[in-house]
Amino acid sequence: MSQINHSFSLQNLLGTVVLIFCAMFFTSSVEAQKNKRDSIAYRLKRLESTNRFNSKDTTHIKLLSNLASTYRYINNDSLYSISNRVLKLSEAVNFTYGKIRANEALGYYYSDKGDRQKSTILLKKALKLAVNEEDKRSELNIINGLANDYRDDGNFAEALNLNLKGIDVAKQIDSKPMLSIFNENIASLYADQKDFDNALVFYDTVQVINKALGNEQIHAETQSNMASLYKDSEDFDLAMFNINKSINSFENLKIYDWLAYAYQVKGSIYLKQKKYQWALYWYDQSNLLHDQQLDDDREKIQLLNGMAKVYLGLGRDSLSLEHASLGLQLSEKIKSLQGQIDCSETLYELYKNKEDHTKALAYLETFTKLSDSLSKDKNKQSLSLLRAKMQYEQEKQDLIATNEVALAKQRNYIYFSITILIILAVITFIVRRSEHIQKKLNKELQEKSEVVSERESQLNEINKTKTKLFSIIGHDLRGPIGALQGILKLFTDGEIGKNEFISFIPKLKSDVENISFALNNLLSWGQTQLNGVVTKPKRISLDKLVSGNISLLSEVAAGKSIKIINQLPENPLIWADQNQIDIVIRNLMSNAIKFTPEDGLITIEAEEKRDVWQIMIRDTGIGMNKEIQKKIFADTTNITTYGTNNERGTGLGLSLCKEMILKNNGEIWVESVLRKGSSFYFTVPKAEKRYQKLAS
Repeated sequence: MSQINHSFSLQNLLGTVVLIFCAMFFTSSVEAQKNKRDSIAYRLKRLESTNRFNSKDTTHIKLLSNLASTYRYINNDSLYSISNRVLKLSEAVNFTYGKIRANEALGYYYSDKGDRQKSTILLKKALKLAVNEEDKRSELNIINGLANDYRDDGNFAEALNLNLKGIDVAKQIDSKPMLSIFNENIASLYADQKDFDNALVFYDTVQVINKALGNEQIHAETQSNMASLYKDSEDFDLAMFNINKSINSFENLKIYDWLAYAYQVKGSIYLKQKKYQWALYWYDQSNLLHDQQLDDDREKIQLLNGMAKVYLGLGRDSLSLEHASLGLQLSEKIKSLQGQIDCSETLYELYKNKEDHTKALAYLETFTKLSDSLSKDKNKQSLSLLRAKMQYEQEKQDLIATNEVALAKQRNYIYFSITILIILAVITFIVRRSEHIQKKLNKELQEKSEVVSERESQLNEINKTKTKLFSIIGHDLRGPIGALQGILKLFTDGEIGKNEFISFIPKLKSDVENISFALNNLLSWGQTQLNGVVTKPKRISLDKLVSGNISLLSEVAAGKSIKIINQLPENPLIWADQNQIDIVIRNLMSNAIKFTPEDGLITIEAEEKRDVWQIMIRDTGIGMNKEIQKKIFADTTNITTYGTNNERGTGLGLSLCKEMILKNNGEIWVESVLRKGSSFYFTVPKAEKRYQKLAS
């Protein structure tokens, strides 16, 4: 006897130590859940502290809704107040998602309080909004909540129908977590009816889904429910195996609402085996969680009644009475028929054990009356459950049969359509083939037409060039040559003397030089028009080109007393075709002399830019107006004007300069003021870049 007492004392000591450890664990678990709420609350606070915060902003409403959901089973008053706030804000801005979440949360609030009539109204309202909004995920959550309400109200048939509907919707969006939940709900319905075989069939489906999900929490929830089923079927080994696995997972994950349930199930397994001390130990763990943080009256009833039965088995009647009475009060408060039956049975046994026959009889009558009612309901519900399942399966088969008939019709339509399509395809192929051949012929014709047009265009350009050449030769060269012939004829005919002929020599020399200059320009231009010129750039000295042309034109300039100043920097090197740039400089300088009156000034400068040299030839001549400035570089114009001493030109010079500069990757432009002079600018690449890309 003393050995037994000693063992019992050690067991009590061990229990105390474990209780302290579990209290520490529960504190950390509660803290983890608190951190989750605090995280959402912190995000809300940050949002509300911004300058542009608007309480009706949808982000703010969503955060409030998420915060509300964390209070279920923890603080139902907070769940209610925050959800009401979400509903008001959502209605103010017509935010449908917010209205769905708020009505759903308020439905859960009333469901947990036992007012399932009001809960059902709110959940159905939320479900209608979710269906209209095509929000399948919200629809699934609400169907689950409604199904649980009907189950708690004893309407198993409607609960089954909703769970079957939930399975169909979950399959539409491939939501495996909700498929697991709905199949497990159906398994629980069968377990409540003591139909363990059917329950296990659905649990097999649940475990296959859970394995695919690989989610430890969902798997642990299923294991705790299966443990309860195995307990009711008195397979205690499997019950203990599953509940230990689930407890280990919930402790690791710190999910304390499910952990409280798992502790309670483990206590009930020991109670069923009449191992009261161990049953009390696990009930105490569950009770510790409920007292610290949970606000879940339905689970609290089962816990209180279980503890009352344990105390009754241990002979501690006063504690048994206290817990059973609290359980009965709570059952009546939330209208839990099963809770009233269980607690009334415990009180009957308690008072019978105390030989208080009056109270024992009163509780026996209450127990018998409620049990008979529930038994009838359960028998009725069992039939309804079977009928609902059969009806659902029949409707499903009817729908499948209807679909098969519709599919057969559709197949006939499809075969007919395919035949028509094949015929159309053949016709289309023939037409397309003809079109392809026609397009090919048209393309060939178009290509030949383009070749003819191109050749015609080339011929037109050649004709224009020929006409222009003859015009220049006839107009600008024939005159000076004719004058030269006339003077020579007069001299050979003896009409003028030797001295008089000698006086014409400067004039003749000037005319010959002009003719030579014009012929050079004419030949260069003709070659460019006929694509006969190839640009061959190399390193050349700009200063040598300028100095050479100054020497060449110095006599002409001296004849008009024009001073030419070379202000080039020391030895500027360019990368260009020497002959082409030489023609450009000569033409620009010749034009400057031509249009500058006597005693004028011509300046040649060069400025180094990033990749080019910019050359400027400035004169103090007669200048030109804006209209002439726009035309002088145009290929289509041929402006021939007389110089200040009636010097003539071909009008090709500037057009030729433009072509030569472009072929050397440069630019050319003019700035001029009437009666003050003109400045011609052009650019050529610097010699540092040895391999510049040539103009085409």
